[in-house]
Amino acid sequence: MNIGIAFAGLAALLYGTSLFVMKRWFADYSSPTFLSITYALSMVLYLPVVVAADGPFLPASNRVSVLGSIFAVTALTALAMVFLFRALRIGEVSYVSPISKIIPVFVLPLEVGLLRQQLSALQVGGVVVATIAIYVANWEGTTLLAPLKRASRSRPAQLALLSAATFAVVDVGKRVLMQELAIAPTTYVPLMFFGIAGLMGPLAIRARWPDDWWRDLPFFVVTALVIAAGNHVVLLSFQRLPASIVSPVVNGQAIVAVILGAIFLEESHLRTRLAATGLAVLGITMISVG
Repeated sequence: MNIGIAFAGLAALLYGTSLFVMKRWFADYSSPTFLSITYALSMVLYLPVVVAADGPFLPASNRVSVLGSIFAVTALTALAMVFLFRALRIGEVSYVSPISKIIPVFVLPLEVGLLRQQLSALQVGGVVVATIAIYVANWEGTTLLAPLKRASRSRPAQLALLSAATFAVVDVGKRVLMQELAIAPTTYVPLMFFGIAGLMGPLAIRARWPDDWWRDLPFFVVTALVIAAGNHVVLLSFQRLPASIVSPVVNGQAIVAVILGAIFLEESHLRTRLAATGLAVLGITMISVG
C-alpha cells in the first residue's frame, strides 16, 4: 500500500508539471500537433526501459484480446488528452485543473457498477464535496447562481469535465489491464504512446503549425520525458492498488498546476482556485478513505 501511494504521489508531481508546461510552452499548437510530437518522442525516450525489462513483451495467450484492450484504452486516452489540451489552450491552467481533476467522481460509480465495489457514505460525501469544488472554481464574488451559470457556459469548464469523465474510464481500464490482465507497464506504455501518436498524426499533418516549431523541440523533449516518467510510475501504482485509491492521489496534480500557474503565469483568482483545489482534494481523499 505505502509504495503504491508513493508511486501515485510522484505521478501527481510529474503530471501537475506537465499541465503547466502545456499551457506555458505550447499554447500556439493544435491538440493533434502537440500530442503527435510529444507522444512520438515519449515512445522513443521510453524504449530503453522496454529493452531493460525482464519477461515477454506480450503474454503468450490471448494476444489479440490484450492488444484490443490496450488500443481501446489508448483511443480513450487520446480523446481525453484532446479535451484537456484544448481546455488549457483557451482557459487558465489554475481554472481548468481543479475541474479536470475530479476524475474520481466518475471513477467511483464505474468501479461500483463494473467491478462491484461497495459505496460508503463517506465516499458519497466525497463526491458531493468534489462537485462543490467546481462551484467554487467558478466563483467570482457575484450572485449565488453565477458560478453555476458560468460553469454551464464556459467552454474550458465543459472540456475539462469531458476530459475528467473520459479519463475516469481510462483509469478503470488501466486498473483492469494492470491487475486482471496482468499487463506489464513496459508493454502498455510504449503501445499507448505509439497509438496516440498514430491516431493524432494524420490530424496533425493537416493542422496549422507555428513557422518556427523546430525551435520548440527541446521543450517537446522535456515534456515527453515528464510524460513518459509519469505514465510509467502511475502504472506501478495501478499494479498495487484499486483505481479508486490511485486516482485520488494522482489527481492531486491539480495543486501543483494551480500553484505553478499562479507563480509563473500570474493567473487571477488564486485564493478562490486554491480553495477549489483544496475542496477537490478533500473530496478525492474522502472517496479514497471511504
